[in-house]
Amino acid sequence: MKNAKKALKMELSEHRSSFLVYTVLRLAVVAVAVLQLLNKNYENVFLCVLSLMLFVIPSAMQLTFRVELPPTLEIIILVFIFAAEIMGEIGEFYIRFPFWDTALHTVNGFLAAAIGFSLVELLNRNERVTFHLSPVFMAIVAVSFSMTIGVVWEFFEFGMDQIFGFDMQKDTVVHTIRSVLLDPQGRNVPFVIDSITETVVQGQELGLGGYLDIGLIDTMKDLLVTFAGSLAFSVFGYFYVKTRGKGKLVARFIPRRKAKDREFFRIIEEQEREEKARGENAEDGGKQGGKPV
Repeated sequence: MKNAKKALKMELSEHRSSFLVYTVLRLAVVAVAVLQLLNKNYENVFLCVLSLMLFVIPSAMQLTFRVELPPTLEIIILVFIFAAEIMGEIGEFYIRFPFWDTALHTVNGFLAAAIGFSLVELLNRNERVTFHLSPVFMAIVAVSFSMTIGVVWEFFEFGMDQIFGFDMQKDTVVHTIRSVLLDPQGRNVPFVIDSITETVVQGQELGLGGYLDIGLIDTMKDLLVTFAGSLAFSVFGYFYVKTRGKGKLVARFIPRRKAKDREFFRIIEEQEREEKARGENAEDGGKQGGKPV
């Protein structure tokens, strides 16, 4: 555990640019947490603690899987977490700016595709693997990986809404509904109600200016923009592989295998073994020197 903490500190401070961003964002989250605590908004305090934990994930991944995240990718991940949790949830940017959620899901699709692409790229460059995957296949895997992440996230949002009563799947106001359940004759024919300007529930007008869609449109929109983001990266990734890694843009988003002199956990363990061995040798030498001749 002690070695893991030392290695994590070394990993966090390896790249000066990403470490600067990490430090600034961490201080900002701590300040927000203190403010929310004073205002007794304990749910927001939990989100701040969660954000601080998420900030460590990129470095923990590098230690665990022995990969090197490019500083650009690491910085975008950190900013993404801050934008989603602190600005989006606590700052209510999701409500103030309708495009905020869409933008983040698009970026998420792009980043998830980059991670999925890099997994295949690492496999392709492994000397123990005797086959090479085509650029088209790698692009398809990247899109598939990104969409899987997107679907799992929508499962999470749906579960939080249904189990804990949240509203992560934001609702949408619509002016037309089509449903076979409303057909007067009970047939499988969509009954259309259009030009909806108000919705009344239990005698109370909701003041929405239309009908309230419960999360479906938001979910589909999120998946569509996730697909768009993943597709965008996959196109760049295709040409990156096609040109044998000459694309500088894609290289900023693809993790690499760590060099041996950057495997901090292994380095610390080796240093500890060497110190232990020196201590044992010194102890043995002291015992031998104290024996009578």
